[in-house]
Amino acid sequence: MEKEIELKVQGKIDRLTNETFKFDERVGEGWYSAVYFLKTREIAKKYKSDKEVTMQFFQKEEAVLCGMDEVIALIHTFAEEPETLEINALQDGDSISPFETVLTIKGHYHQFGYLEGVIDGILARRTSVATNVYRVVKAAGDKKVIFMGDRDDHFSNQAGDGYAAFIGGMSAQATHAMNEWWGEKGLGTMPHAMIQLFNGDIVEASRAYLETFPEDDLIALVDYNNDVITDSLKVGKEFGRKLKGVRIDTSKTMMDNYFIRNQHILGSFDASGVNVPLVKALREALDSEGLQHVQIVVSGGFTSDKIERFEKEGAPVDVYGVGGSLLKVNIGFTGDDVLLDGKHEAKAGRKFSGNPRLKEVPLHVKNTREGK
Repeated sequence: MEKEIELKVQGKIDRLTNETFKFDERVGEGWYSAVYFLKTREIAKKYKSDKEVTMQFFQKEEAVLCGMDEVIALIHTFAEEPETLEINALQDGDSISPFETVLTIKGHYHQFGYLEGVIDGILARRTSVATNVYRVVKAAGDKKVIFMGDRDDHFSNQAGDGYAAFIGGMSAQATHAMNEWWGEKGLGTMPHAMIQLFNGDIVEASRAYLETFPEDDLIALVDYNNDVITDSLKVGKEFGRKLKGVRIDTSKTMMDNYFIRNQHILGSFDASGVNVPLVKALREALDSEGLQHVQIVVSGGFTSDKIERFEKEGAPVDVYGVGGSLLKVNIGFTGDDVLLDGKHEAKAGRKFSGNPRLKEVPLHVKNTREGK
């Protein structure tokens, strides 16, 4: 996988700590751990407390790693005597290969072993989102991409998903929570509900927006009446240079009125939803009215494949808004105990796989279980 995203994020900040992550204290009680891990912890402490294990983690895709800072903070917060553990890890934002070791933990099993599943889950979700975003950003080239995934998952995931999107190279995000871990603010202008309050009058809705938020860029949502070209020209003529852009979010079940008026062009493409011919017609209409400065933002069901197709067909899009497709968890991690007291001891098919890219991680998080 190309290294552009990795190079961009490696200098971002030092590793995040548990001052960023709002961990549920029940993690330390084993509430989120599979019960067999908890039982193994008790047996290990009773019979094998002197044995030292090395656990390593990997996955099976070309991916952009994310969640490692969160995992390290989790271990330092909830492991027993974390200062005695030896942790080696890659960085958030590293490009990783199939079966490449991304993390090793060495210590007594009862200190940290019960966290295995929690670690797998953190790395799986964060890496999946970061990798999905990376692919979308790559497909968009030099176009801006906005993360609009607030409505596609439980709100409690927004901060972590937003950080993973940042690691993947996302330009901007829809909510303040999505930006919490990396210090920015949410970005957005108007939903369909705002236009509905003005009885579908896009000009009046846009005027109210400008009067209320005069310092913001005005980006008008123009598909409310299913006539994006007509409404774009209305706001363009009314606000001129004050109009920064127009956004199309036409439902996949709809065909814009432009095609109803021009049925002779139908038949050779799918005219539903947001499509390339509609975007091209909108660009041409804006330019013909001297509105070349107005950007076109598109959203609604965009994936990396759809963006690649839009770019290949020369769609004059300036900004892509992407949501649900970025949140699919499609990369799973596995943790294996592979060394016992420094010697090979692992299930069939597994062995210690050293990785010279791993860096030793010093204890840098206060163990909040011992005091806050």
